[in-house]
Amino acid sequence: MKEIENLIDIAIANKKNSYSPYSNFRVSCVVKTKTGAIYKGVNIENAAYSPCLCAERSAMSTAISEGEKDFAYIVITGDSQDTFPCGVCRQFIKEFADNETKIVIANSVEDYKIFTIDELLPHGFSSKDLKN
Repeated sequence: MKEIENLIDIAIANKKNSYSPYSNFRVSCVVKTKTGAIYKGVNIENAAYSPCLCAERSAMSTAISEGEKDFAYIVITGDSQDTFPCGVCRQFIKEFADNETKIVIANSVEDYKIFTIDELLPHGFSSKDLKN
């Protein structure tokens, strides 16, 4: 699909913006909202480690800060084969993804896999689990 391949190209090119001097492991994420807007993010490391920011939360937070909360695609690529989101990012994605959101784990435009958040985070915690 040309749309996904275009987003993968953007994500791969965006890896150069990663700030990963400690792990030397670059991750990039590109999100496309249901309105068609595109936002990019990268992992941003910190010498203290715990304040590090993952690419997925970086991209999604930028979109959310601009008023976009409905995601059509979340494309993730990293410096290893099949870079999947960490547990924290899966939970963060769960807050905003719906059953139609396509999460693309990309190695290249020829090699990628598509998932839903429920496939990546089965039995995940959401607002539906909160008692009113």
